[in-house]
Amino acid sequence: MKKLLMIPAAMLLSTASAATKISAQSIIVNPTQPDLSVSVRVDKDQSGSSNPNYRVGENIRISATVNRDAYVYLFNVDANGEVNQILPNQLGGNNFVKANTTVTFPRPDAKFTFTVGEDVGLNKVLALASLTELDLDQLSTFKTQQDQFATVTARGQQQLAQALSIVVNPLPQNSWVSDTAFFTVVAQNPVQTGSLFVGTNVANATVILNGQRLGSANSTFSNVRPGSYPVRVQAPGFRDFTTTVTIRANATTNLNVDFAQATTPAPVVSSDVTLSIRSNLNGARVFVDGREVGAVRNGALNVDVDPGAHEVVLIAPGYRTFVNTYNVQRDAQITITPSR
Repeated sequence: MKKLLMIPAAMLLSTASAATKISAQSIIVNPTQPDLSVSVRVDKDQSGSSNPNYRVGENIRISATVNRDAYVYLFNVDANGEVNQILPNQLGGNNFVKANTTVTFPRPDAKFTFTVGEDVGLNKVLALASLTELDLDQLSTFKTQQDQFATVTARGQQQLAQALSIVVNPLPQNSWVSDTAFFTVVAQNPVQTGSLFVGTNVANATVILNGQRLGSANSTFSNVRPGSYPVRVQAPGFRDFTTTVTIRANATTNLNVDFAQATTPAPVVSSDVTLSIRSNLNGARVFVDGREVGAVRNGALNVDVDPGAHEVVLIAPGYRTFVNTYNVQRDAQITITPSR
C-alpha cells in the first residue's frame, strides 16, 4: 500500500504564486514586498502624498523612478473612466529605465506638451514596473505606425486592474511592483466681470464703450471685463460727452452725465455766385471748368460757381467752339456770340 505524502498547507502556500491585489485606491498592488520599487509623481506634487489640482487645458508632467533596471508602464484613469496609456508611446518614449534614474513624460526637451483633459474630477496615474518586458497586446495596441499613443481596450480602473492582473500573474512575484499618484481636474476659473451704470438727464442718449455701442443710457450694462475703457455718451442736440471709466470685478461703476449745453447748428452760408450766360444760340451746350452744366434756353443759362476764375466753353453746331476765362467775384452776366 502506497503511503500518502502529507505536505503542510503552509508549505503549499509558500511555493505558490501569490495573487495580485486589486485595490480601489491604488488599482493593482503586488501583495508581497519585492525589492523592486517604483514611485510615480505629478509635477505639482513631488512628495506623492497629496492630490493637487490642475485646470482644464493646463500642462502636466508625470515622472517615475525605479531602484533597479526595469520596464516602466504608465496609465492614467480619468474621472469618466477613460484609460490612457502614457508610456510606452511612439513619441520617443522609451519605457526602459535604468536603476535609480527618473523618466519624465514629456521629457524636458520634448517639442510637445501633455495637457489635462476636459473631464473634471479625480485622476489616477498608475506606474507599473517590471524586471522583464510585458506583453500588453491584449490590453493596448498601436493601430497604425502614425498613432502616437496606443488604444486601450479597458474601460475604468476595474477593467484595467483585471487586464494587468492577467499580464503579471505568470511572472515571478518579486519581479513587478506598482505605485499610484493622484490629481484632480478642475474647471477653468470663470472670468470675473463687472457692471457699468450710465445715467443722463436727457432722453434718447446712447452709450458707446471702447468703440462698441452698448445701448441706451439710464441702464446697467453687465458682464464687462475689468479694465479701463473710453466711453462716449451721445444725445441728439447736445455735445458728445467723453471720459474714461474703470471697471472692477464684481462691482458696478456709476457714470452720471448731465447734458447742459445744446449744440446749435451754424447757419449754412453759401459762398456761390451766379454767372448768367447769355447767347442767341438756343440749345448750345455750355461747359464750366470742363464740366457740362447745361444748355442755353430762351437765350440764357444761369450757373452757380465759386468766386474766382472759371473757364467757359460754348459749343453749337455750325459755329466755332467758344472758349474764354472769366474772373467772377460776384453775380455777373456774360454774353457769348460765337462766330461761324
